[in-house]
Amino acid sequence: MTPQPLQPPAVAALLQSAAATIHAELAALPVLVLEFHPAEGEWCVKEVLGHLIETERRGFSGRIRIILESDTPALEGWDQDAVARARNDCRRDWASLYQEFIQLRSVSVAQVARLAPADLPRGGTHPKVGLLTVSDLLHEWVHHDRNHIRQMLANVQAHAWPHMGNAQRFSQP
Repeated sequence: MTPQPLQPPAVAALLQSAAATIHAELAALPVLVLEFHPAEGEWCVKEVLGHLIETERRGFSGRIRIILESDTPALEGWDQDAVARARNDCRRDWASLYQEFIQLRSVSVAQVARLAPADLPRGGTHPKVGLLTVSDLLHEWVHHDRNHIRQMLANVQAHAWPHMGNAQRFSQP
């Protein structure tokens, strides 16, 4: 059985919750962990936050705005890794990154809270995946936030792992 779709007020609350979770975790991390790359080519926690900033602008809030401004517009893709390299977020202060994120997120939460039922089936065409409706984007946004929160938490775990000594045996199958 498929669960009922989330409505805009619930999505708005989940977007706020994700921002609070991200702030709590990042505020507790020392710079050493914020800048830790678990493997070659993988993002550090600050780069994950930079990605969330860009997806706020380009992927979710930005696409919803574009969809609501015209009928079935063409939506653009973007090279996430190239944007991440250009942003150079690993070298930035986490608090300024979070400030950039929360300013965008606050606007996004208000945008989502204002959505009407008639807005949800409206859509745009993405070159890679085809038609994306506002409802699709809202649900992907909730999923995407939690996926990247999990990534941030996994980075912290990867940093702690080699220092666990024999306690690693508690976590091995």
